[in-house]
Order: sequence, then C-alpha cells, then structure tokens
Amino acid sequence: MRSFLVLPILALVCSAHAAAEAPRERLSLSASASAEVQRDVLGVSFSTTREGPDAAGVQTALKQALDAALAEARKVAKPGQVDVQTGGFSLYPRHDPKTGKMNGWQGSAELLVEGRDASAIAQLSGRINTLSIARVGYSLSRETREKAEADITAQAIARYRAKAADYAKQFGYGSYVVGEINISGDEASAPRPMMAMARMKTEMADAALPTEAGKATVTVSVSGSVQLTK
Repeated sequence: MRSFLVLPILALVCSAHAAAEAPRERLSLSASASAEVQRDVLGVSFSTTREGPDAAGVQTALKQALDAALAEARKVAKPGQVDVQTGGFSLYPRHDPKTGKMNGWQGSAELLVEGRDASAIAQLSGRINTLSIARVGYSLSRETREKAEADITAQAIARYRAKAADYAKQFGYGSYVVGEINISGDEASAPRPMMAMARMKTEMADAALPTEAGKATVTVSVSGSVQLTK
C-alpha cells in the first residue's frame, strides 16, 4: 500500500519540477531617450607664470598676482552664482636646455571662477589683469542635469518595454519577464572652437568676456535582459 501511494506522488513532484525549469529564451536589449538642455554654469580658469633667479622672488611674484586677482573676484563672489577658488600653485627649478644645469626658478598659479551668473563672471574677466584667461567653458549644473534625467528616464523605460514586447511577439512568444536592468545617464555636447583667450586678454582691456552657453544633450540609457514567455 505504501509503495503504491509514493510512486504517483514522486511522479507528480518530478513533473512539476520539470515544468518549473522549462527553458525560456533570454533576450538582451537596450533603449534610450535624449533631450537638449541649455548649459547654465560658466567656468573660467585664470593663470599666470613667473620665473626668476631665486625661488623666493618667483613665489612672491606669483602670490602678488594671485592675491590681486582674488581681491577682484571676491567683490562679486556669491555662492552658486559666482564661486571662486584657487587652483594649482607650483614652483620648480629651471634648467638650461643645453647644459642641463639649474639656472633659476619658475612657477605658475591658477584661479578658478564658475557659477550661474554668466554676466557677472564675464564682466569680472575684463577686470582681472594680473592673470590671463586660460580656459573658458560651459557645463550643466547638477540640478539641471538631474532634472533632465528624471524627465526622460520614463521615456527610456517605456521604449525598453515596447521593444521587449515587440521582439517577444516577433519571436512567437506571448509576453516577457523583466530580468536584470541597468539605467545610466550621460551628458554630451558638440565640440566648439575656443577663442585664444590668453592672446585676446591684452586686446579686451576692461571689456566683458564674450560667451555663448549653447546646449548639451542629456541621454538616459536602459539596458538589460528579459525572459520570453509563452
């Protein structure tokens, strides 16, 4: 009697286990959505170099140039609108290229200014005369980038689901089950020719720095895999 009852139960368990582990097709796919966003943070890097026979003299000259620029920048500094910070400050021996012997010292100093008040930063660039403009560029603030990503994430996910449903149908399956998913954001902008700001500095005098923000493309990508089901 016991063996008669056990055999059907074992057969039922094995059958259910086999059905549960029936192979399903796995499909890898990706989808993305993009939006153009106005860049809202202007960054300007000012720098200068000095050289001389002794380290102390070069260091003093760099410090004086940087202090003067800082004093001017602090007049318009405002958190989030015009942020000011010192950059690299270096001092190192200078060597004769022919003999290789040390023949003095040279160094450089840098000041970084960035923020959302592009007008104030542009005006400031014309008033700093102890440092030259080395780099100018626009970027997206974290808040603007995150808002753009939040707005287009739903679009990217909807496109991913639409692709999964369409592919499932084309392969003769009724539906799909979402597997592993990865969501990532990226910011890209078309390269634009930069002005030779260091050479223009003497010509600009107290004129404001000419700038144009342009737009950046924010993209959210969704990638992963789905299990196709009957």
